[in-house]
Amino acid sequence: MRLLFVHERFGAMAGAEVNLFLTAAELKSRGHSIGILHGEPTGKAEDRWETLFPARFPSLNGDGAEVVQTALDHFDPDVVYVHKMADLAVVKSLVESGRPLVRMVHDHDLYCMRSYKYSPFTRKICTRPASIYCVFPCGAPLVRNRSGRLPFRWVSYLDKRKEIKLNQRFHRMVVATDYMKGELLGNGFEETRIEIRPPVPAASADPIQSSFGPRNLIIYAGQVIRGKGVDLLLRALRRLTVEFECVILGDGSHRPHCQRLCRSLGLEGRVSFKGYLPPENLPAYYTEASLAAVSSVWPEPFGAVGLEAMRYGLPVVGFEAGGIRDWLRDGENGFVVPHMDDRQFAMKIEQLLNDKALARQMGARGRTLVREKFNFDNYINGLETMFEQVAAEQRTLAAA
Repeated sequence: MRLLFVHERFGAMAGAEVNLFLTAAELKSRGHSIGILHGEPTGKAEDRWETLFPARFPSLNGDGAEVVQTALDHFDPDVVYVHKMADLAVVKSLVESGRPLVRMVHDHDLYCMRSYKYSPFTRKICTRPASIYCVFPCGAPLVRNRSGRLPFRWVSYLDKRKEIKLNQRFHRMVVATDYMKGELLGNGFEETRIEIRPPVPAASADPIQSSFGPRNLIIYAGQVIRGKGVDLLLRALRRLTVEFECVILGDGSHRPHCQRLCRSLGLEGRVSFKGYLPPENLPAYYTEASLAAVSSVWPEPFGAVGLEAMRYGLPVVGFEAGGIRDWLRDGENGFVVPHMDDRQFAMKIEQLLNDKALARQMGARGRTLVREKFNFDNYINGLETMFEQVAAEQRTLAAA
């Protein structure tokens, strides 16, 4: 098949780019022809992307509709696979082209003007669909500006409604969890067009299982931003009565605050902030750990970091937020704690540190779950089947 990927960036950046790159590389290795229509370059690993995508169609400086037509004419895709793309001119042109369209919904950007579905002030998770409530009292049109000179930027509610309406005309919407499927249903998407396909990373083999050593090592891996709840993890750790160590693997804007909090809570000798570490350095920590903490308080669309810990046979303790329950099964492969309840979070951590037999049992169940359900080959096989079905459905409609 000829598959045209569409994404707002070109090059390495974050989870969406990792998933796109690995998916495209595997599909290409299986004999599919791939191209990409993209927005701004990231300045990272672009040479690898250029090698992977020989057919490239950059959409820059407001020329989206024109580039879409050029890409469709020259590449002639069987299916267009859209990842993150908020340019309404691009999306509108794709919808009006009549080509088979599939959209991967990585996060909340499509239907949340703030993009993270929770209040930055109260940290309460939003359960409403996009509506006039987003304007008042939520105040979502005024959002943080992470790339411009001004600290805030304006997001149009009417444009967001148009974006949702256009995406409702896609032939398939792909999500990672049942929670994300519910978000799309709440925003008026047809259930028959939604497929759950968790974007699991490629793994060549099972890693060495953790030794559950005497250090009582707790591992946190991920960004250190407010939505990840590292501050709540620290408050939970302060409550522990058992000896422990905790490593924070990651970086982000909330790190200075969390480091100050760590000192004020008297945790400096037991908690260490390691910053960003390359993937090849992470096994040294996972194979020594006794459990992983997923302290996110924003509604995670998926939370793949938990799967990585489970691959090493570690139990996970996490807050109930977003799609966490799709892979973290309370009492089976770890514990799901009520949202932002750091007291319960501490109790579950202490239970696992005091009962290594239970921790090993839960970790083994998690390892089996990852191996059987969250498998990269199965993920790609499912995408291939879906692409073929969508293309066949549209050929049938065209011939009718």
